[in-house]
Amino acid sequence: MSLTDTPAATQGPLSRGEFRGAAGEYFGIWIVNILLTIVTLGIYSAWAKVRRNRYFYGNTYVDGHAFDYHARGRQILIGRIIVLVVFGGFNLAATFLPLLALITPLIFMLVLPWLFRRGIRFSARVTSYRNVRFDFVGTTAGAYKAVLLGGIVSVLSFGLAVPVASRWFYTWVFNNLRYGDRAFASRPRLAPIYMAWIIPMILIIAGGLFYLAVFVAIFAVAAQVGEDKEDIAGKLETLMNIAPAVIWIVMIFYLIAFLFYRVAVRNIVLNATVFDGRHRLFSDMRRLRYLWIVVSNTVVSVLTLGLMRPWAAVREQRYKIGHTGILIDGDMDEVMTAIEKTGPAASAEFLDMEGFDFGF
Repeated sequence: MSLTDTPAATQGPLSRGEFRGAAGEYFGIWIVNILLTIVTLGIYSAWAKVRRNRYFYGNTYVDGHAFDYHARGRQILIGRIIVLVVFGGFNLAATFLPLLALITPLIFMLVLPWLFRRGIRFSARVTSYRNVRFDFVGTTAGAYKAVLLGGIVSVLSFGLAVPVASRWFYTWVFNNLRYGDRAFASRPRLAPIYMAWIIPMILIIAGGLFYLAVFVAIFAVAAQVGEDKEDIAGKLETLMNIAPAVIWIVMIFYLIAFLFYRVAVRNIVLNATVFDGRHRLFSDMRRLRYLWIVVSNTVVSVLTLGLMRPWAAVREQRYKIGHTGILIDGDMDEVMTAIEKTGPAASAEFLDMEGFDFGF
């Protein structure tokens, strides 16, 4: 997608993001979070999330200024407890009333868009840049279209409508995102999203056919009549032995498809998003490079029994932030000064108003 898809935006000087965190610094935070979460039987995980986000946000810079994360662990813990009690209660009740087991997934589907909207709004409102808070004003009705209807359409169309659902979701998110009293607007074209979906869809179909072929072969061998029983047993044993490897190969296909699509859509959507009608967001991540980072991070983390996870997280964050930016129309300081005059006053009470984080 070119940078000229949204006419209202200009192509000013590019201010790229910069991540200044270090693996050694984050390791100290990470290991303490892990140990305290274990000791407290998971309760501390809410405060661990706050410490982690404050580190990553506080080391993410644009034009020499860092972001801030203002959530409190108590808010996250209460939100998790509410979700656990509600859905745990339904599952417990289903053991005595089996019909509830059929209703619980339906209830979850109906509640999920509302939870998703709350989660995005919470994340926005506890994030600030240069002392100005973000906000999210999307409605619950919009969430049902973006999250629930989009998912249903994607499934019923056998994946053909995935780009349409993606466009619904990201336009809902960005068109309702605010920074202070200034709005974002996103108008990604559908054609580039469909182009981005071609390779992932081919990978998904290929993985599915590969998976299906092996299990069709298993059933075909098992259904053979008149063959030597030992010969059939040997063939079945061979096929069953390779079945786990087939599952892993299919999962790799799906992982590549997911990452390819995610990176491509990220670039398309951000490059079609304008802030305050003038300033264009920017993203130029490369799919193969990001795939290599994710795969190598996973391998290193597994081989080191998780001890290199902080290094992997910092490495991935540095790549994503370094390939994200904003094209400012005018002088950055003048633009921010104008926003700062209205931003804090408009958003100073967001944290107390928002309430709890439900983790979606």
